[in-house]
Amino acid sequence: MNEITIRDAQEDDLPAILNIYNDVILNTTAVYSEQPHTLQMRKDWYHDRVNNYFPVFVAVIDDKIAGFCSFGHFRVWPCYRYTAELSVYVEASYRGKGISKIMLQSLIGRARQMNIHALLAGISADNEISINLHRSFGFGEVAHFKEVGYKFGRWLDLKFLELILSNTPKAV
Repeated sequence: MNEITIRDAQEDDLPAILNIYNDVILNTTAVYSEQPHTLQMRKDWYHDRVNNYFPVFVAVIDDKIAGFCSFGHFRVWPCYRYTAELSVYVEASYRGKGISKIMLQSLIGRARQMNIHALLAGISADNEISINLHRSFGFGEVAHFKEVGYKFGRWLDLKFLELILSNTPKAV
């Protein structure tokens, strides 16, 4: 595999991001949604992230987008402003090649720069690969919700993992 480049996503990356996301919706339990998203939905998501100064990164290999990642509001109330929830998605043919690890490193680095104190990841309990990846970065399990999602004819558990960064809030 050739070199992996992580860069800020641009609006013209959205069709590739949409294809990755819709594949995840249709074929995995990584997203608790059943219907594919539209390009307009991805544009709205992207603009919401960018307008709120949150990162949206893409992983590029040989000029092809192999994955994307981002973080955003955990909750929009002011006292949650130092907490963010992240997501990492890799195109099916590139999974298992270390791309998620590089993207997660990029997100953690940006969170530190942005003075984020707590990073959260909501992960389907059956996704042991993602859970182990996050644990390898120091994320710890803080919640396990039983049977909160229903997809592919079965109940799904959701785990929340958290990484506390050493950042201290700035005076408001």
